[in-house]
Amino acid sequence: MSDPAETERRIEALLFAASGPLSVADMARRLPEGADVPTALAALGARYAERGVNLVCVADRWRFQTAADLGFLMTEERQEQRRLSRAALETLAIVAYHQPTTRGEIEAVRGVQANRGTLDLLLELGLVKMRGRRRSPGRPITFGTTDAFLEHYGLASLADLPGAQEMKSLGLLAGDVGFDFAAPGSAPDADDEDPLEPGDSPEFHQDYLGEEASS
Repeated sequence: MSDPAETERRIEALLFAASGPLSVADMARRLPEGADVPTALAALGARYAERGVNLVCVADRWRFQTAADLGFLMTEERQEQRRLSRAALETLAIVAYHQPTTRGEIEAVRGVQANRGTLDLLLELGLVKMRGRRRSPGRPITFGTTDAFLEHYGLASLADLPGAQEMKSLGLLAGDVGFDFAAPGSAPDADDEDPLEPGDSPEFHQDYLGEEASS
């Protein structure tokens, strides 16, 4: 059985050196058999809770990140982030709360026709992904959020999505947007989709959106 203190040291070293967040399985593969990774993570999390760097779980993966109250120190670096348009922010919020959702359903919620470039941009940034095809006429592609979306907004899982007011404070919604939200996956057709086929690709997605935009 591994020494708990040594397990903590090794996990700390792994997370410090990793190029990205690590899952419990990722860490377990690099540790001696029998190492209690969850207990070690809990101990490390408590140790770093009041430090300038915190240990957090995002999308079921662990990483060290700057404490939330010290984010102002990174202002200059964060100003380089690409700003999303209002349409893109609203579309991202709709996808987050109504996934899996189709382009037509996004338009129905927003009340306006979706711009082809809006979904393309969210796909390019890795915040949204193509999930599958709805089992309905036309077999439209369904969209959902990615782990990068969770990481960007500091969410451990979709269950941690905030309410409408908090979404507005995060900048995901304009102040005058008033559409309703549903819990992710609660739409009637949430399970009524098939996985994408090997031939489905972003190129097909471009063509698909082009056909819809011209109709």
